[in-house]
Amino acid sequence: MTTGSTQIQQHGTTRSAAVAAQGLHKTYGRAETQVAALRGVDIDFDAGKFTAIMGPSGSGKSTLMHCLAGLDSVDAGSVRIGGTEITTLSDKALTMLRRDRVGFVFQAFNRVPTLTAEQNITLPVSLAGGRLDREWFASVTTSLGLTDRLKHRPHQLSGGQQQRVAVARALLTRPDVIFGDEPTGNLDSRAGAEVLGMLRRSSREEGQSIIMVTHDPIAASYADRVVLMNDGELVGELLEPTAESVLAALAKLRPDACSPLPSPS
Repeated sequence: MTTGSTQIQQHGTTRSAAVAAQGLHKTYGRAETQVAALRGVDIDFDAGKFTAIMGPSGSGKSTLMHCLAGLDSVDAGSVRIGGTEITTLSDKALTMLRRDRVGFVFQAFNRVPTLTAEQNITLPVSLAGGRLDREWFASVTTSLGLTDRLKHRPHQLSGGQQQRVAVARALLTRPDVIFGDEPTGNLDSRAGAEVLGMLRRSSREEGQSIIMVTHDPIAASYADRVVLMNDGELVGELLEPTAESVLAALAKLRPDACSPLPSPS
C-alpha cells in the first residue's frame, strides 16, 4: 500500500511522515476556566508505522488526535496529512480530505443498524459516489475474518465483529492514515486483542499508518512507538514498547493515575 507523506528533515536525514505537526496550541474556556490543552506541540508520525498516544486523564492526548485528524481546530500551529496543510482548508475541503484520505476507528462502533456489515464497510465509497475495488474489499474482509458475516446486520454481530467491520471500513479507501480513538475501549480482552492484532498487521504487512489514542498499556504494546503526553506537552516516547515499560513510564508522569496490569488468567 502506498501512503501519502511529508518529507521531514531532522539531524541531516530525511524521514517520511504520514502526519506532521508544528507548534500546536489549543485552549478551551475563558478567563479563570481557561485550560491549555496543547502547548506548542511539535511531532511527526512516520508513514507505515503504528503509533500510540498516551498520558494521564487531561494530558491532551485526545485533543491532539482530534486536531491531527482535522476534527477540531487549532489556535495556532500547522498540521500536514500526506503533504497537505489542513489547518488552512475550507470546511468543504477538509470534509473531502477526511472522507478520501483519513480512516477512523472509534470506541463506539459507529455502524448504521439497518445496513448489513458489507453495506457498513462500503458506506464511505457509496457516499462519495466512488467505485468499489472488489479485489481489495475481498482482501480486507478476508483478512479480518468477516467473509461469512457480510450479510449480517450489527445486532447479529458480536462487539469484536462490529469493531472489525469498523476497521475494514477504515481500511477500504486506502487512507493516508487511520486514527483510532480508544478503539478497544468497549471490547473484552480477547476481542480487543483481535482488533489490535489486525491493526498491527495492517501496518506491518500493508504499510498502513496508524495513530491511536489509548489509556491501556496492553493496547499500546501493539504499537511500534508510544508517544507520552502530560499537561498539553510531549514528555517522551517509547520504541518497541511492552505493557510493563508503558505502565512504568506512565507511573513516572502521574503515579496516582496508573493502575497495575491485570493478572494473567
